[in-house]
Amino acid sequence: MNKTVSTSQVAISAGYGRYPQEPPYSSGTLYPEYPFSSETIANKINHAYDGVRDTLRLLELDTEHFEQKEWNPLGQIVHPGNTVVLKPNFIRDFRETHPGHEDCLITHGSIIRAAVDYVYIALKGQGRMIIADASQNDADFDAIRRISGLDEIQEFYKQHAGFEVEVYDFRPEKARKVDGVIVCHERLSGDPAGYVKVNLSQYSAFNEVSHLCHLLYGAEYDTQELRTHHHDDVHEYLISKTIMDADCVINLPKLKTHKKTGITVCLKNLVGINGNKNWLPHHREGTPAQGGDQFADDGMIHRIERKAMACFRSLFPLFGPFRRIMAKPLKGFGKGIFGDTNTNTIRSGNWFGNDTTWRMVIDLNRILMYADNNGHLQDNPARRLFCIVDGIVGGEGNGPLDPTPKPAGIVLSGMNPVAVDLVCARLMGFDYQRLPVLYQALHNHYLPITEFEYDEIICKSNDQQFNKPLDKFDRTNMAFKPHFGWQGHIEMNYLQVSQTGINPNAE
Repeated sequence: MNKTVSTSQVAISAGYGRYPQEPPYSSGTLYPEYPFSSETIANKINHAYDGVRDTLRLLELDTEHFEQKEWNPLGQIVHPGNTVVLKPNFIRDFRETHPGHEDCLITHGSIIRAAVDYVYIALKGQGRMIIADASQNDADFDAIRRISGLDEIQEFYKQHAGFEVEVYDFRPEKARKVDGVIVCHERLSGDPAGYVKVNLSQYSAFNEVSHLCHLLYGAEYDTQELRTHHHDDVHEYLISKTIMDADCVINLPKLKTHKKTGITVCLKNLVGINGNKNWLPHHREGTPAQGGDQFADDGMIHRIERKAMACFRSLFPLFGPFRRIMAKPLKGFGKGIFGDTNTNTIRSGNWFGNDTTWRMVIDLNRILMYADNNGHLQDNPARRLFCIVDGIVGGEGNGPLDPTPKPAGIVLSGMNPVAVDLVCARLMGFDYQRLPVLYQALHNHYLPITEFEYDEIICKSNDQQFNKPLDKFDRTNMAFKPHFGWQGHIEMNYLQVSQTGINPNAE
């Protein structure tokens, strides 16, 4: 029985140099299908809009109407009357150690605007369109709105279409941090529709390591909360009800490296559908020999750090309002002794041996595909999916929070997130077999997130070097620099054997 509606085709549109600067990021070309008047056309070329449109053409969507006013490329995915959620990567408004966001941190507003226009065409004025994400716990969502031009996009649609584009921050609370240390929480309005608890039980990727779930660590210091939702045959996630009520989700990730999964594109972008990030396992405490993946080895400094952090987590909350004063000196003291995770120190599962985060990511993708709006798992897909990747400027190095800009000049689209991510990994110069989030996604499962093999993926491109089956690509790649915890272990020219003795492909 087919359990997923997917395709192994991925479109790659290449050759785009920059983003437009002025929201609401209208098209710079009066395409036949453009749903608004010629007076709204931008006075400069919009490479992002052109790239999104070209990927839809390359996928041969609604080919009989291409270059006509009636062209409706998303018509088979989005139907009139549907609720459609567009899910960008809005991780945070600033980078850890670099000024600004440099267009490499979050999905650019021009990519979002192009996707909004083609969803609007498919809806034919009937239904709901929602842009939403659950950003990093310390992100300023108002700043993200300003950076991405969402206010201008909303106003444009009100003025020229009489249509409301809804925008939500799915987080129920925001963490206040001082130098990266959580000192308090601020309540937010969250998802107006509420949240749904989904238990994957035996279908969770954690099922095979349930005996190690007492070691799990989440997004914050409270490990008890996380472990309450992941133990034995319980593997629960708190998912946005707006997402669960959607007929269709348009995944709009950024092309970046990631410290815990190697890359973050379509699959990893689903972390933002959660209502409580502390239900999300990030690593297991300890070393691989101890059943953990926090550190690669059990050296003296790591043993001391584990004990010190356990003491800190238990005592720090007791200091109440004094936490704001104590956070900065305590963080500086910790960096001086144990090293800085933003430069060259591996901790918290930020390395190629992380055996936890990929499981959480695959769980979330199964939920999106198979859980109905009440959180019950179905045998067949519960909603339609489509992916559009912003790769005009990607992020390399210390992703996802502190990346360095990597001009790549590409936009990708596809029906299946695994297929799109496999293509992205190859373009970045990474070996998918050394990225657990990808090779594990290809494995057989009762609730599959893909039903094709690597050698069945076909790329359609305006650039002939990419217009071929994925397994026929030559060694040409964009050579993204991995996060330092993954460097030397995932690049296509990987030759060396891990000094830790850990085989990242071990089952």
